[in-house]
Amino acid sequence: MSESPEELLPPYDGIKLADVRLVQTAQHAVAAFDALLAMDAIGFDTESKPTFQKGEESTGPHLVQLATDEVAYLFQIGRTAPVFTDGLRAVLESESVLKVGFGLSDDLRRLRSKLGIESSNVLDLAIALRANKRQTIGAKTAVARFFGQTMQKSKRITTTNWALPVLSEKQILYAADDAHVALRVYRRWRELKAG
Repeated sequence: MSESPEELLPPYDGIKLADVRLVQTAQHAVAAFDALLAMDAIGFDTESKPTFQKGEESTGPHLVQLATDEVAYLFQIGRTAPVFTDGLRAVLESESVLKVGFGLSDDLRRLRSKLGIESSNVLDLAIALRANKRQTIGAKTAVARFFGQTMQKSKRITTTNWALPVLSEKQILYAADDAHVALRVYRRWRELKAG
């Protein structure tokens, strides 16, 4: 089996665990929301426990990931105080902060359905970066295109239980990377367009 061109590229390192905050207290939440609301743009994604039965409805999102240029913040939904939902609403409904991510239609629908959040000022990079009108682009392809690196996306981690009370280090890094890489790609894309 031959390797794809992306697999021949050097690996994308991604965000470091030291730069990820699993927000669990009201005090940490306030600091996180202050940092996020001070940004012009943030990376954005959600994770939901997968469904395996036909007709089974998702109860997600179970995790909301928001990233600044330096830090990714993870919010476990259902395990957090109402202040978290109010803060998430303030950030996601803010007109002054651009939220960027890949393939966001399902994320937005689930946030609306579960938390009543009507996200605004959102840019779906999967659509914005596509070369033709039909094919969307994912984070892995964008990392190859903009950084000349390959991003590992483990199917095993993608399909783990995001509703667990305690997430593994691999889950935390995977989730943080999804939001953080979106912002990095957005910044690089804007830089090249301006260049």
